[in-house]
Amino acid sequence: MTEFGLYVHWPYCARKCPYCDFNSHVRAVIDETAWLDALLLELAWLKEFLDDRPTVSSVFFGGGTPSLMSSHALGRVLDRIAGQWSVANDVEITLEANPASAEAARFAGYRVAGVNRLSLGVQALNDTDLKFLGRLHTAEEAKSALGFAMRTFERVSIDLIYARPYQTIPAWCAELEEALSFGTGHISLYQLTIEPATPFAALHRSGALVVPDEETAATLYEVTQELSERVGLPAYEISNHARPGEESRHNLIYWRYGSYAGVGPGAHGRVARNRAVVATANEKLPERWHDRVLKLGNGIVEQTALRKEEAAREHLLMALRLREGVDIERYATRWGISLDARKIAELEAAGLVSRCGSVVAATARGRLVLNSIIAALAG
Repeated sequence: MTEFGLYVHWPYCARKCPYCDFNSHVRAVIDETAWLDALLLELAWLKEFLDDRPTVSSVFFGGGTPSLMSSHALGRVLDRIAGQWSVANDVEITLEANPASAEAARFAGYRVAGVNRLSLGVQALNDTDLKFLGRLHTAEEAKSALGFAMRTFERVSIDLIYARPYQTIPAWCAELEEALSFGTGHISLYQLTIEPATPFAALHRSGALVVPDEETAATLYEVTQELSERVGLPAYEISNHARPGEESRHNLIYWRYGSYAGVGPGAHGRVARNRAVVATANEKLPERWHDRVLKLGNGIVEQTALRKEEAAREHLLMALRLREGVDIERYATRWGISLDARKIAELEAAGLVSRCGSVVAATARGRLVLNSIIAALAG
């Protein structure tokens, strides 16, 4: 069975975090009924848009903060999906959630509605840094919510941000060891990046926010890999660690360049249509997306049939993020493009990639300079 994923975007947050450049918005009042009606309309339109009738292997509710949705609304979305497509018996249904107590109280309802995997945005395990990151929960609330989540859902993942201002290597090691001791099967560990047009970017330009230098950041990355692997959660992707079998199936669809569709403001898709990979992007602003869906049935503002070379480059960029790498023979069969064996050999000699048979993968060192590898192979 070919894996097919659906991404459902909820764009609202209780507060916009100062480091975040995702499509998220704060609104004093949210009309969930109107919002739900538009999501259901766009799902109905999507059924007709797709060339085939794929079996849904994963559904991912992302945001924003989708744990602000009611379990009723979430259940209605899942019912519509099940009514339109066949759904795999082992379908993965993920919900991103914040650990605030009001949201944690909804966990049981989400489980009844069908969610079987929760991704919890812990981000830090001390109150000082949580406040700095703009989070609304405390460290104790995060631990309490995590315990509740692990009792409620079959699979739980947590997110943490590191390379924070003034963060020392010993302090991060202690924090990471505590996070790993919780026993989740999956953990996402992201280095803090200063994104343009965020409050953190302005602070960084003014000198008021100082992040670790490149050498310290590289060391933080290395110890992150070492500690995670030591407890049986190796990195299967640059920032994602899991026990075998606990990897995010939905995100693997992205990284293996599979087929997925998105509904909701700002959602993206890569779907097969007329024998091409079609890239779609929805209107980002929630109100404009809502109006567009009511008028047209969908919120798409960009729809592009990618040239073979564009799709092949995207495939390479995504696949080399994975520890498993890319099978270059299958790649050549899929795209009719063969990677340069001489360039692969040069990258291997430089210690940036490894090769086993027809599989080429970035090494730990290579994942630090992935863009350079892509430029060499797809240039």
